[in-house]
Amino acid sequence: MSSALQTLRSVFGYNEFRGHQAAVIEHLIGGGDALVLMPTGGGKSLCYQIPALLRRGTGIVISPLIALMQDQVDALLQLGVKAAFLNSSLDGQAAWQVEQQLLRGKLDLLYVAPERLMTPRFLELLGRAELALFAIDEAHCVSQWGHDFRAEYLQLSVLHERFPDVPRIALTATADAPTRREIAERLGLTEARQFASSFDRPNIRYRIVQKRSPRQQMLNFLETEHRGDAGIVYCLSRKRVEETAAWLKEQGWDALPYHAGMDSDTRQRNQQRFLREEGVVIVATVAFGMGIDKPNVRFVAHLDLPKSMEGYYQETGRAGRDGLPSDAWLAYGLGDVVTLRQLLDNGEANEQRKRLERRKLDALLGFCETTVCRRQSLLNYFGETYSAPCGNCDNCLEPVQTWDGTVAAQMALSCVYRTGQRFGVGHLTDVLLGKTTDQVRRFGHGSLSTFGIGKEFSQTQWSSIFRQLVAAGMLEVDMEGYGGLRLTPDSRPLLRGEQKIALRKDPESGAKQPKGQKTPSRSAATGSGAPASSKEGFQIDSPEAEALWQALKAKRLELAREQGVPPYVIFHDSTLLAMTAQRPRELEQLAALPGVGKQKLERYGVAFLGVIEAH
Repeated sequence: MSSALQTLRSVFGYNEFRGHQAAVIEHLIGGGDALVLMPTGGGKSLCYQIPALLRRGTGIVISPLIALMQDQVDALLQLGVKAAFLNSSLDGQAAWQVEQQLLRGKLDLLYVAPERLMTPRFLELLGRAELALFAIDEAHCVSQWGHDFRAEYLQLSVLHERFPDVPRIALTATADAPTRREIAERLGLTEARQFASSFDRPNIRYRIVQKRSPRQQMLNFLETEHRGDAGIVYCLSRKRVEETAAWLKEQGWDALPYHAGMDSDTRQRNQQRFLREEGVVIVATVAFGMGIDKPNVRFVAHLDLPKSMEGYYQETGRAGRDGLPSDAWLAYGLGDVVTLRQLLDNGEANEQRKRLERRKLDALLGFCETTVCRRQSLLNYFGETYSAPCGNCDNCLEPVQTWDGTVAAQMALSCVYRTGQRFGVGHLTDVLLGKTTDQVRRFGHGSLSTFGIGKEFSQTQWSSIFRQLVAAGMLEVDMEGYGGLRLTPDSRPLLRGEQKIALRKDPESGAKQPKGQKTPSRSAATGSGAPASSKEGFQIDSPEAEALWQALKAKRLELAREQGVPPYVIFHDSTLLAMTAQRPRELEQLAALPGVGKQKLERYGVAFLGVIEAH
């Protein structure tokens, strides 16, 4: 382990391991198999990269996405690590050269897609090479119940059968207990040692708002806190992606669309701009993001509800991989629930799968409506206890007011029952407010006992009440009809007066956000994969510091463009912030900063010291 620590310092530029990293690395160096659960930004890559550097042979990394391979190889080459990838982006000659490097033992790490790995030709090639280890990244792709299932991952158990003496490590950031068992069983890792880190991402601030004018609500959030920052906006449909990207562009944001229906060249070009430029916002379906290695994504915004807590955690986890303060912002309404349940019920999955997906969606609704700490609720879903409120989510920063909604809920449930359990919120609200609309007249609902009994509440308040009753499981959306609401057995105790219900009090108008730091991208924190720094957090709070920060970013972008790589493979934001705070004057002082290894010091030390000297 002394060699591992030396490698961490000299190659990667960090002084100590954190969490389970040291234990995983020691286990793998010793030839053991491992299943590692570690949050995005928690330093999973180091768990196999350092053993691959210290063991004899080449580490083979199975990765599902071409973009991820390219990014990770670019970053490793910057560190002086002998790394390469094999995928469809290479022509025949280039692929042959990589294969020869593998056979001659000239590579520390080789990244390959599962489709290529499982071909008889490539397996035969591996049989002629000296192998240090197999690393199966994004291992949750093996789960048929998961949100990123890849059929090719099911075949990876062959690695243990063909190469029994080569240690294997499977890594993922998203896996509840059943998914962990499935990963272990399908990859032949039931005897492997498991390392489970906390799912917590303390640098991410979670906030959820009720939809009123969602685009404008999002724009208010972005303009207030993230002008000039890189971020991801998720939408459910391709059409919504296109419209939202165009609208953001009209508002002065550098926004690009990304979805599976676009031609591959445009999609690839937009992704490359997002990775290699500063301040680009990508608007996407969930087709975008898995394995994206960009560390300085400062926000992830959802304009539509994700499909599950796993999906929400995975997507929001793409923010703040560098450990700096970041935001996860979501706008949702009852319409999202209707849409997702329609997609689910009209899908081709079997009934068992549909029941599971309904439970996952219900759990997400409960998370959206909770009045307690979001982080406690999120971690509890993954079987982890968070002892005290986090102080860094909307519910903690602005505690939710609740009110006794028992009578209002009884009115709402009675109205659903008396109108025949087949109408949506709009019509039900019209009945409760006593509005004589064409539909109310057509169905004779003006004569019902519930007609006009809810005038003390506004239309917005009734929308909130119905939404919360759906989240509480007392109402459900009828997908066999036209998406109307109907009672569930859980509504009976409330209707009979045997139970009370407390409802959250939503703000009447606007999209009030918790008061927080206006520019979260400018607080110093730790780098991706780096241990926590002993330095206190640093705020850019003077024009002089701002000028230096911008100059360092400009130098980084200049160097990145010269080499055709993303800026963050030169240095992470956290390293530039440390330079801004410490103002090193000598190479020795620069080498002491997080993320400055030997190779980067030699390549870039003089250039960045020059920028600091000029300021």
